[in-house]
Amino acid sequence: MTVSNDSDEYVILVDESDRQVGTGAKLETHKQGLLHRAFSIFLFDDSGRTLIQRRAQEKYHSGGLWANTCCGHPRPGEQISDAAHRRLVEELGLEVGLNLAFSSRYKAELDHGMTENEYVHVFYGHSLTAPFPEPTEVADVAYVGLEELKGTSLYRGAAHTAWLRHYVDNHYAQLVDMQRRCGVATIPERSTSSFVQRKEKLLG
Repeated sequence: MTVSNDSDEYVILVDESDRQVGTGAKLETHKQGLLHRAFSIFLFDDSGRTLIQRRAQEKYHSGGLWANTCCGHPRPGEQISDAAHRRLVEELGLEVGLNLAFSSRYKAELDHGMTENEYVHVFYGHSLTAPFPEPTEVADVAYVGLEELKGTSLYRGAAHTAWLRHYVDNHYAQLVDMQRRCGVATIPERSTSSFVQRKEKLLG
């Protein structure tokens, strides 16, 4: 899987109503703390556990920290749902039907002089397929119940990303609602042929 270099990526700059006001280089946007459009995904299994990932250590910020299933930014001219599907494949090798649940606004100071300042569209989905992480993106994965996630000492400490803490602190009821509704998909699953071919090639 070829994943774009962060330094080559551009994001969509928005106002407080999520109206596009321009575009910006991804790294410079985070250095300046400019408000931009983003998405976040929570996948659930049949037991209601959510899939979380530990970001690769070499990520441009928050390396080695645990986050929700997948996060990212639509590219200029790219629909948010298309971007969400794209990143699920790039990071975890998963093709899953997604639902848009809610939007959220947050800002947080991060490491390496970066600031997350995002208008986020949060999706959820139901998946029984084992993830196939891209090692340059994801160091590890785990399944965890929402109550367990909220109560764990890791969540309250530095081992979780600022945005995962934001969702648990400010949108917990909505996460529970997504968990209850995770079997209903309104955005259809995409073709899995490219992922299947890649997995078969790597596994021999």
